[in-house]
Amino acid sequence: MKILKTRIAIIWAFGYHVAGASTPPIAVKGNAFFAGENRFYIRGLDYQPGGEGGLKDPLADAAGCKRDIQKFQQLGINTVRVYTVDNSANHDDCMKQLADAGIYLAVDVNSPKYSLNRQDRETMRRSYSDVYLQSVFATIDTFSKYDNLLAFFAANEVITKTETWSAPYIKALIRDMKAYIAARKYRTIPVGYAATDVEETHYEIATYLNCGPDKVRTDFIGFNDYSWCGPQSFSASTWAGKVKLFNNYSAPMFLSEYGCIKVQPRIFSDVAPLYSSDMTPVYSGGLVYEYSWEGFSKDFPGAGYGVVDINGASVKARPDFAALQSAFNSTPMPSGNGGYKPENKASACPPEGANWQVNASLPVIPQLATKYMTQGAGHAPGLQSNPAGSQYQGSPSSSWAPIEAAGESSALSTPAKSAASVLSPSSVSLIALWVGTFTCILATY
Repeated sequence: MKILKTRIAIIWAFGYHVAGASTPPIAVKGNAFFAGENRFYIRGLDYQPGGEGGLKDPLADAAGCKRDIQKFQQLGINTVRVYTVDNSANHDDCMKQLADAGIYLAVDVNSPKYSLNRQDRETMRRSYSDVYLQSVFATIDTFSKYDNLLAFFAANEVITKTETWSAPYIKALIRDMKAYIAARKYRTIPVGYAATDVEETHYEIATYLNCGPDKVRTDFIGFNDYSWCGPQSFSASTWAGKVKLFNNYSAPMFLSEYGCIKVQPRIFSDVAPLYSSDMTPVYSGGLVYEYSWEGFSKDFPGAGYGVVDINGASVKARPDFAALQSAFNSTPMPSGNGGYKPENKASACPPEGANWQVNASLPVIPQLATKYMTQGAGHAPGLQSNPAGSQYQGSPSSSWAPIEAAGESSALSTPAKSAASVLSPSSVSLIALWVGTFTCILATY
């Protein structure tokens, strides 16, 4: 028995992890998520106590997770989204607590200091660097071992109607993340983007991220959509038009943020249509913004988004909590496949124009970042170790390549090889071999 316990400890130390039976890994099939043979609908909350711009990782706080998961269970949610995490911290406790409660995580790979800078074209070019990608890849390393990891968000609301030129960097980042996941032999974890719901460009953003070869296509698209405000009918809402607009979209789509506060109090009349047969052929649920009260909105004075107040170890439900709980309780999860489309055909890339300043090329991965594909990201920078962050550090991309070429090769190219080079499929990390060896030993007991 002592030997058995030792071997279990060694396996855990090298990242081997089995989540609860209630959270099998999520996969993409056509335009939907699936848990095994069952379609998976996201019913969740955006979760970042302290606010999105803070330097606090809620998943590194085991006591905080225990406090909040009780409220998650009262609401009956199955997913939380976290915007900022410390990729140098240990998340085993919180991730196990979430798994035991049947809850998945969708996590953003950026932090306030390690992110793309869309201030202008030059800051964007400069911030897409090897130092930035090292942090992104370290976040992938940190969370990829958890079966209840639903997805990675490559970015949130970077592409705006006045800065569409930033879109190629998001598409390149999605490419790089997917390439890194494949190169490091992790399971296929969905990688996508959370977009602003802007009428002038939401169709272009979604189709652009879904065009080209599979290696550069997004695995999903989320929309931060607050257009449903107060009582209204589905047919009269903007959501009806969006379902029609994206009827043939071939990747999973969901609301990465929703819950308008323009009409008070919030009654969450948007929950029922979101999980109805009117929307499930296109949408896979959504995440209500947000869990904790972070103050009044600058856009709607006197109103805010949180459904609970947090005060140290205690949490108190706000009126919105009961309203959301009632909306969820009265709205059953959809049954069956919801009319999903199994085809996964790429979208046509939208043409360049006055409202879409994007051509058919992508920045290649910075040369100094290519080593991470074979060596791994190495030491995670975390949230505090480097006050300078990444936006003005490291070496940026030195060239661009057509989307077709970038999809086939450039994400895995190395400085010593041509753009046609790709990582050998036989490259396997030593740690993965050790884990496999110890797993086999364990199976004999």
